[in-house]
Amino acid sequence: MKVTGKIHFVGQVKQVSDKFKSKDVVILTDEKYPQYISIQFTQDKTELISQNNIGELVEVSINLRGREWKSPTGEIKYFNTIEGWQINSAQGESHLKESPIMVDDSDNDLPF
Repeated sequence: MKVTGKIHFVGQVKQVSDKFKSKDVVILTDEKYPQYISIQFTQDKTELISQNNIGELVEVSINLRGREWKSPTGEIKYFNTIEGWQINSAQGESHLKESPIMVDDSDNDLPF
């Protein structure tokens, strides 16, 4: 799956344990109802975002992750994570609709 939008926020790398680190990035989509999508990059992928800037239009390849958690009291909860694994600049792409082409046919003397 892919998410396209402007980089709105880039968090700091969080060293969760000796073997696990993560970095959160928020992408603001460009649609009728813009969405703030929080994407987590982990391990060696935390460095991918260092080449991009806030406000830059990007396309992020993501995976959806889900897990079940059981509390000490026995309550079961479910959590989802959007995990980024690739990010590309989308600056060269045009997301604007093309304007209609106006043709001046005043010199055209065809009857139809």
